[in-house]
Amino acid sequence: MAQEFRRAEISWVPAAERGATRIADRVVAKIAARAAREALEEDPEASGAPRTGKDPRAKVAVRRPVGRNGPNGEARVVVAVELPYPCDIGARCGSVRGRVASRVRELAGMAVRQVTVEVTRLHTGPFGRSGGRVR
Repeated sequence: MAQEFRRAEISWVPAAERGATRIADRVVAKIAARAAREALEEDPEASGAPRTGKDPRAKVAVRRPVGRNGPNGEARVVVAVELPYPCDIGARCGSVRGRVASRVRELAGMAVRQVTVEVTRLHTGPFGRSGGRVR
């Protein structure tokens, strides 16, 4: 009593009809926060200085229009960071902005329309504890 097995005919489904991976907003926020941390850590101005303050935090708004803005839609990101003072705030924010945009694009496959960097606090260095003035 041997059963006869028939091989199912394989039919290929076009990629657009197979479905898609949807990346949660909180995952995109974690990617953005991690990218901001990486940008702050590899800044040559901060080399040798101990890290102060909290880790960067991110909020995102993801829009998923059909058929454009990358396979997973587009993201608008707000990143809150704490920076040492004195430093070139504009340059540090620019490096964070660029790193966040590129990492979200690479890892989540989303177009990044806007990255806003909020500086929530400035931390003074050892000279701030001595009571001296900053010029």
